Amino acid sequence: MVTRARHAADTQTPTEVLVVEGVAISKPDRVLYPQSDLTDADITKGAVAEYYAAVSSRMLPYLANRLLSTFRCPDGIGEICFFRKHAPNAEEGTGILSVHEASGATGTYVYVKDVVGLLTEVQMYTLEFHIWGSHVNTLEQPDLLVFDFDPDVGMELGTVRQGVKDLKTCLDDLALTSYLKTTGGKGYHLVVPLKPQASWEQLQSFAKKMAERMEARWPERYTSSSRKNARQGRIYIDWERNVRGATAVCPYSLRARERATVSLPIAWEELDFIAPGGITLETALARLEQEDPWRNFFVISQELPKD
Repeated sequence: MVTRARHAADTQTPTEVLVVEGVAISKPDRVLYPQSDLTDADITKGAVAEYYAAVSSRMLPYLANRLLSTFRCPDGIGEICFFRKHAPNAEEGTGILSVHEASGATGTYVYVKDVVGLLTEVQMYTLEFHIWGSHVNTLEQPDLLVFDFDPDVGMELGTVRQGVKDLKTCLDDLALTSYLKTTGGKGYHLVVPLKPQASWEQLQSFAKKMAERMEARWPERYTSSSRKNARQGRIYIDWERNVRGATAVCPYSLRARERATVSLPIAWEELDFIAPGGITLETALARLEQEDPWRNFFVISQELPKD
């Protein structure tokens, strides 16, 4: 539900408040995505809140109860934006968890519980949501395997798409069902749902072996090394998304980019027709009328193959 009200300490300067799913969104007319050569109109904070409310039923199964890093743009995407990794306290609809990090320090992370928490983050100007690969109640047993495709500068999109297909083939050979989404940027994410059984070390080891397998099979196409000079006409198969503490952009998350692009689940047969940045806020909303391409994501029961 969306309602509008005006509250004013000074009646000469009223401030409009947009109430979305019970959450008060202040300054809803503030422009977060300015109109540009690529867009027809400004996109406001209120429109962002309404977008997240609309997609919440599909987004929350991936977002809720996972530790987050968020990307906030208080003055819009053309101004100063920042990642927020640690949270000192919980807000309405969110929780916090103290986590021992690789550095030896302890960090306090936030997680969203429900639609109220999602919109509370939007009220604080969060545009992007980046999630851990495990839930807070099974923190050390990841249940998502994520591969990112990071192409060399200037690489043709068709080559990137072939990389996605090649990795899917390798996973199919291991009887692992995988799902595809746009990143809202320059690549795609291939996501494999898993039972929360393996350790982070096992997940990382498997992901690295898959990247190395592709590199060995097609050395002219792929590299498992993140070094820029290792690419040179090749795609880096980013397996490091599967390290404890790493994050990947959540399905249905907006990106802080021109056109308000979205990281959106798509069907495998759409790969050749939808570019990594081809889904925007408007088209994502329109696609809610279609069947969910990831509708069986949480039905899949699979685990990492044994060595």
